[in-house]
Amino acid sequence: MRLILRSALFLPLCAAVALASGCATSPSATGGQEPAPPAEVVEGSGMVLDQGDGAELCLGPVAESFPPQCRGIPLDGWSWDEAVPENSSGDVRWGMYAVQGRYDGETLTVTTDATPLALYDPEPFPWPAGTGTAEEAELSRIGEEALGRYGDAFLSAGSRDGRLEVVVVWDDGTWQRQADAEYGDGVVVVTSALRPVREG
Repeated sequence: MRLILRSALFLPLCAAVALASGCATSPSATGGQEPAPPAEVVEGSGMVLDQGDGAELCLGPVAESFPPQCRGIPLDGWSWDEAVPENSSGDVRWGMYAVQGRYDGETLTVTTDATPLALYDPEPFPWPAGTGTAEEAELSRIGEEALGRYGDAFLSAGSRDGRLEVVVVWDDGTWQRQADAEYGDGVVVVTSALRPVREG
């Protein structure tokens, strides 16, 4: 199946271009329970982009323009004095970093200096053992449904090893349990782009 990506930009006519842009019904409108914001410090990696009105962490697609553009998570407490931008154009600054902070469901409040991705050694995201048995057509259908199911938390969806990986901003296991209940255990793997900071 084709990789389904959330749009890198907010587009004004979401109702008319929902599937093309990634604009969708908010998760609460689907009737399912939403993940609670994490109590612990979490980390995420990607492009930090500041267009002059505050830095954002781009966990999803980034528009290949110059300067780049994205729909990111606002970063409270970000300082370019501590993280020298890798690139700049006019008032726009950006670079690739791993960022730690406290996430309240909308904003990531930075708690420590960011690490350039070139120096970052993350643990692999967990993945079930073995190969899934779902048909590609079924995975494609579920992937299209994910655009509306997860709303603005949706980042991407794509098939891998006979399963569908859905990447969201944050999941504490709530959406994984819902996916298992609806589609069967392991058919959908919900990957949280933000994850608790590992010890040590």
